[in-house]
Amino acid sequence: MTTYEVESIARVVGGHTRVQDDYQGGIESIIRLNNAYPIETLQGIEEFSHLTVTWRFHLARPEDIQLHARSPRGNPDWPATGTFVHRNHRRPNQLAISYPRLLKVDGRDLLVTDLDAVDGTPVIDLAPYFEQMGPQGPVRQPAWPGEMLAAYWLDASKGP
Repeated sequence: MTTYEVESIARVVGGHTRVQDDYQGGIESIIRLNNAYPIETLQGIEEFSHLTVTWRFHLARPEDIQLHARSPRGNPDWPATGTFVHRNHRRPNQLAISYPRLLKVDGRDLLVTDLDAVDGTPVIDLAPYFEQMGPQGPVRQPAWPGEMLAAYWLDASKGP
């Protein structure tokens, strides 16, 4: 296997304070660019409505990784699926990609909403979301992700 060394380029400030499976919507947070990067690296980003953010599940532990098929969220009503069919911290590199809405740019701070990462999360990469680079053609998936994620983007202030 090839190993890559990466450094975070930013950090999530504020927003979600605990890891949870649902109620990710309606929370504002800041993606704060590290001082090592010139402010010009963000020039023009305010023209975009959404970002593509790659981040690390920094609260996960290496022993959380599960390289086998299992039912999502442990629900036996959903089929056992492999590690690369899940989108959680049990993945080998414990990375995630999110598409938050960009609300405002203030220097090194990108104010966003609907970022499903917690306060302190290291951001590995970010880019504007280009509609033309999204899925092409109809999107197909089984029923269980829709069932599992029915409450995912509900307003966090209304959650448990």
